[in-house]
Amino acid sequence: MSYPIEGSCQCGGVKYQLLSKPLMIVACHCKECQKLSTSAFSITAMVEADSIQFEGEMVEWRRTADSGNINGAKFCPTCGNRIYHFNPDEPDKIKLKPSNLSDTSIIKPTAHVWVSEKQEWFTLPDNVAIFEKQP
Repeated sequence: MSYPIEGSCQCGGVKYQLLSKPLMIVACHCKECQKLSTSAFSITAMVEADSIQFEGEMVEWRRTADSGNINGAKFCPTCGNRIYHFNPDEPDKIKLKPSNLSDTSIIKPTAHVWVSEKQEWFTLPDNVAIFEKQP
């Protein structure tokens, strides 16, 4: 894989470059991520904040997670695509939503979290870390 990899929202109003390999790729099966993705789970690429460059206007939404942490989201105000999530108490990390990368071949989850809330019909793959809740 060659970096940087470009990404953008559906309308192109928000663009970015991922400059280096993510720290990890996680599939989250919690009910909130199912709502977010309108699917069985949501994919997140954990990246260092300084390994990504953004261009364009984003708006923000926040909620309090079950852990008590703040889960913030940045998204395009025009098309609504989520670009990334963040915890304001951990400004050096970004939870990138990698499905909007131009090259999605990096999307190979190494962990599945909140499998206690996963859809019954989904079969977890072999050879990945599995967590009932948040590790």
